[in-house]
Amino acid sequence: MHEEDALSRTYDPRLMRRLLAYLPPYKGLVAASLLLLMVEGALQLAAPLLTQQVIDVALPRHDEGAILRITILFGLTLVADFICSYGQTILTALLGQNVMRDLRMQIFAHLQRLSIAFFDRNPAGRLITRVTSDVETLNELFTSGVVSGLGDLFTLLAIGVAMFIMDWRLTLAALVVIPFIAGVSHWFRSRVRDAYRDIRTRLARINAFLQERITGMRIVQLFGREQAELERFRELNAGHLEAHVRSIKYYAVYFPAIEFFTSVALAILIVTSASFVNAGTLTVGTVAAFLQLSRRFYQPLQDLAEKFNILQTAMASSERIFMLLDTEPSTAPFEPSHERKREAVPVTVQFEDVWFAYDVGHVARIETEKPVVPEWVLKGVSFTASPGRTLALVGHTGAGKTTIVNLLMRFYDPQRGRILVNGTDIREMPLDELRSLIAYVQQDIFLFAGDVSTNIRLANRVSGDEVVAAARRVGADRIIRRLPDGYRQQLGERGSTLSVGERQLLSFARAVAADASLLILDEATSAVDSEIEAEIQRALAVLMEGRTTIAIAHRLSTVVGADEILVLHHGEIVERGAHEVLRERAGLYERLWRLQSGEAMDAILRAG
Repeated sequence: MHEEDALSRTYDPRLMRRLLAYLPPYKGLVAASLLLLMVEGALQLAAPLLTQQVIDVALPRHDEGAILRITILFGLTLVADFICSYGQTILTALLGQNVMRDLRMQIFAHLQRLSIAFFDRNPAGRLITRVTSDVETLNELFTSGVVSGLGDLFTLLAIGVAMFIMDWRLTLAALVVIPFIAGVSHWFRSRVRDAYRDIRTRLARINAFLQERITGMRIVQLFGREQAELERFRELNAGHLEAHVRSIKYYAVYFPAIEFFTSVALAILIVTSASFVNAGTLTVGTVAAFLQLSRRFYQPLQDLAEKFNILQTAMASSERIFMLLDTEPSTAPFEPSHERKREAVPVTVQFEDVWFAYDVGHVARIETEKPVVPEWVLKGVSFTASPGRTLALVGHTGAGKTTIVNLLMRFYDPQRGRILVNGTDIREMPLDELRSLIAYVQQDIFLFAGDVSTNIRLANRVSGDEVVAAARRVGADRIIRRLPDGYRQQLGERGSTLSVGERQLLSFARAVAADASLLILDEATSAVDSEIEAEIQRALAVLMEGRTTIAIAHRLSTVVGADEILVLHHGEIVERGAHEVLRERAGLYERLWRLQSGEAMDAILRAG
């Protein structure tokens, strides 16, 4: 799960075209960066040419004025080179950061549109990596790769042309070592590519290990696993160190090798030029200038080898990012809104012969091409929930209660049948419109890091007084008042600074503040004490007036007063009716009731 996938192609033009598509909004930055890089490359010619003028012209004539003018001009070229280098560094950094901002926004916006089924199949750690480290790798491509690489190519071209114009014979002599440099660069690229992949894999293992152990630190300490986990982490850490050391060794060989061949090229130039100078066909100034140009010619070659590795890493990251972006989002139309309108309208919910299976999209075919029968979680479920009435869903674990709610909120779509809200198929409704009708209180409460008031309000357009009123209606106000900063109290991640019962009360206050037309309650009072539960039940009686309520019940005592109870068994509705009616039938509901109320156990004890 955490391993890095091998990239099949070192360079993929299709991916590069998609990456370059992010540049047009910043074409001014690109043009300015390229201009500065070209000027900087041209300035690389200034020092050798000025050196030639000093040696061949000014010194033989003992022209001190010319030497002074050339020295001043040389100083000005250094200042201009500094300005160009500073400017292009700033501009390419701005370019990279702007592109990365746009890409992160696109990825996060796309993630919010993906179906819940996608998140069931993909771990959160991998998706976070797409938004963080993979995007950061692309930042290096734009800041140090694409634009700077073009600058290096221009510098190579400018210096190469100048060398040929100055003396083609010395140019050929200087290029003798190029095949050797190309061979060393190829060796370096192939070795460092594998080393980088190994480093990323080992870093992913460390991150996965830390995430799991830190999250489960209570279990680690409870079972005395500290030393064993420390040894395991030491192994992972040593492997990461080993991978880094191996990559450093490749660098330790490559750069000295390039320096060696550069020195060999300079030695060849000196030996070759000596005979030309003696023969009077070449000046000493030309030789000095040529030696400087040669050294500056080989520097971009080293940089291009490094930029090749940046390009390759960026290709791997872009492949993973675009694979995520190419994932089809939810088919439902979605128009984001910052705040939901609080318009309570009566809602009628109808399920018509609904069939659903989680694995139907992944059902394989055997050799006979006979389709494998999916594992249906719901089978022909039909019911109607009307305004002002409470519909309860009961049954054993895995009976399909939560699935019904997930389908109603369009986290998934049924394979057969349809779900109607006020006579409209929910697949034809904008998601935001559908979900703005729903207030959902889960058993597993999720609170965001932030203050209490924000967690109650969320996307609902309510004032501070309305937030307080919502909290007071469910008994959360007295708990919030005890916090040091009251409604401004900052909560930890997932509300970790509060107890389970306190988090559940805040979640219920959030539902009250939403003032939605459809209430969905997933055992909303399971983690509160009896006194608070009584307060919530009183608040619910007021809140449910004129509204549609669907309640998932694990404790049957909480739905005794429901207008209709649906008893689910293996995805089918096997019984329906009010509490007393179902008890009189002496069916599955009666057996569940007796088990929970303790009547069955009392009968066994009496029989014993």
